[in-house]
Amino acid sequence: MKTCELKDGKELVIRKAVREDASNIIDFTKTVFGETTYLTRTPEEFLITVEEEEKFIEETNKKNNCIFLVAEVDNEIVGTLTFSASSSHRTRHIGEFGMSVKKAYWGLGIGSNLLAYLIDWARETGVIRKINLKMREDNVRARALYEKFGFKTEGIITRYFYIEGKFYNVIEMGLEVN
Repeated sequence: MKTCELKDGKELVIRKAVREDASNIIDFTKTVFGETTYLTRTPEEFLITVEEEEKFIEETNKKNNCIFLVAEVDNEIVGTLTFSASSSHRTRHIGEFGMSVKKAYWGLGIGSNLLAYLIDWARETGVIRKINLKMREDNVRARALYEKFGFKTEGIITRYFYIEGKFYNVIEMGLEVN
């Protein structure tokens, strides 16, 4: 667990998700899916049950190359980050993360703190050697954040998103951590 002060003076708590968070994580996820088109789903497409979310959290916590983080302000989940890596011996050192923050909390440093936690954790695992991500090409705020932490562009996937009659490309980025 890590605590720090946000730009607005509030205390941020970052910790590993636990089974009891499942319902709140589902509510959070449905909210953020409705706040931005930068994410892969709409709220209506997010059909995970509490039991499925509990199982996902428990399975993630059993692995030494995966992590599920929640960020809280005043006991409210305001951000999440999941990092998943393969169980395959040849690729268990590399994984991909997804991160989201409630729109009301954008610009306060939550994404930076989640990302710093992930990178520190990855270096401490002795397993993770590379962190990957995909992001929509026009998400300039996210790109600036990732570049600030040393992520490099490794490729572009064209026509990845199709939203309201328009295609969007996705940038693949990576960071070597060990």
